Amino acid sequence: MPRLSRSPFTAPGEQGRGVWRALAEVAGGVLLISLGQVVVSSPDEQPPLSQYLLSVPVLGLFAVRRRYPVVSLLGIAALAGAQPAAGLPAAVTAYTATRQLTAPRRRTALLLASTVLVLLTSTALAAFAGSEGQVSGPAVGAVLAATALLVPGLVGTSVGQQDRLMPALRERAAAAEEARRLAESESRMQERSRIAAEMHDLVGHRLSLISLHAGGLEMALRDESAEMRDEAALVRRATGDAMQELREVLGVLGPLGRDTGTGALTDTTGTRSDIEALAEESRSGGIPVELTWEGADLDDRPAQVRRAVHRVVRESLTNVHRHAAGAHVTIGVTHTDDRVEVRVRNGRPPLRGSAQEGSGRGLVGLRERVSLLGGELESGPTPAGGFAVTAHIPAQPDPHTGTAGAGDARPEPAGPGTERVPSRVQRRVVGALTGLLGLTGVSVMILFGLFLVSEANRDPHVAEEVEPRIGMHRAELESSLFDDIGVRAAATGHEPARPASATECIYPMVPSEDFLPLSVGAGMGPMKYAPFDAHEGPGQLRITRYCFRGDELTAIDRFNVPVASQTPSWESP
Repeated sequence: MPRLSRSPFTAPGEQGRGVWRALAEVAGGVLLISLGQVVVSSPDEQPPLSQYLLSVPVLGLFAVRRRYPVVSLLGIAALAGAQPAAGLPAAVTAYTATRQLTAPRRRTALLLASTVLVLLTSTALAAFAGSEGQVSGPAVGAVLAATALLVPGLVGTSVGQQDRLMPALRERAAAAEEARRLAESESRMQERSRIAAEMHDLVGHRLSLISLHAGGLEMALRDESAEMRDEAALVRRATGDAMQELREVLGVLGPLGRDTGTGALTDTTGTRSDIEALAEESRSGGIPVELTWEGADLDDRPAQVRRAVHRVVRESLTNVHRHAAGAHVTIGVTHTDDRVEVRVRNGRPPLRGSAQEGSGRGLVGLRERVSLLGGELESGPTPAGGFAVTAHIPAQPDPHTGTAGAGDARPEPAGPGTERVPSRVQRRVVGALTGLLGLTGVSVMILFGLFLVSEANRDPHVAEEVEPRIGMHRAELESSLFDDIGVRAAATGHEPARPASATECIYPMVPSEDFLPLSVGAGMGPMKYAPFDAHEGPGQLRITRYCFRGDELTAIDRFNVPVASQTPSWESP
């Protein structure tokens, strides 16, 4: 059968996400172009239709900038020379393209090519605008190239290098941490092997000699004294037990990966029957032991938990045998869903002087074993003169903890991907705020650059209009006020009295956009328009008179004078 092609609707979720991403890119491009238009245009200026037409390819290139970074940046750079409002989309595209590109030469060539395209496009279009455009066009292109291409491109290059460097640094740190951990583990194993070898050579040899001599003594006294023979047999058995304990110690000092300690770990180790057997052994040695058990048995708990319970009870009873022989002992085990509590308490020894100070090494080993499982061990004398040991052991220890018999096993270090990192929402919020600040900075740079270009192209001979006010110097008004002969002639005979302190008065014209055409009498000279006041009617001429005392403006008078028409009476309507 021919293989059927997959329908485009087989993955609606992925296609839907792609469509939404494309729409979001287009919406972002529209917003950036709108903001760019606000930056590069004056508030009362209406952009021409060509600017809107050029926005369509800019939006298309902006939407595919992640998939085709080189083509998008070159296209938008060429269009930005003709449409300065595309500066913000060009900045975002330059940042994205340089962040994605890994080859330094390719990145540099792309920035240089985009910069040249902006300059060429702006210069070519300025050639059609005359002499004024030929000056401002290349300057605008240089501003866009520096602010919208080079600066975002350099920032994108830095961020891209950081993105590629951080994973490499994390992997290197993780590898160094793993190497350090392995080196420490190897050092511990070697030290333990050395200690085990020394103990085996020194203590094991002596115990072997003691056992050998005890056996010979037992054979020699076989027919002479039954009591002495039994004592010799007891010494031989005690020596054998010491040898077995020595082997257990050597097992504790063994490699980390092994289940160290006694080799007799079975399914019953640490269970209720095992603890009862330990209590019975102490009873047979003449020590009264009372056992209480609360909760279910420990047969379904992990081996390291059962081993820890066994070691706590055995070590506590051994301490009683050594330091408080004959004292009453109570053993309590409480098993709940999440914890196992072991309590071993002995009273005051019945014989004075039977209690002896120990080295405390056994309790240190117990505390380390319990802490490796995430539990706690408390030990100390009681107010009644005895001693108490209490262990709180988790029923389900942390899987990262070491084996209970390992002595100093430690949790494995977290891998490079398990470090605490900000959530996805936090990263997106920080990225959005950073992008917003970056676009704000680019907008400010573009606006400042265009302002410098406009200031540089302004005609220095065009003076700003100054509003006259009393007390101003004549030199300040020379650029905006000048005497008009026609206005002076019209005011003659109709003006109010001049101020007594005035030495000279001038009669300037009002700007032409405030005048309506009227026919005035001959001899008005250059007067071709008269001011119109709706309240005074079309037959009135509004005149403003400025009087000076020396070079200081002392009075501003406004008055109306009648205007005689040249039209004959028979032609009047």
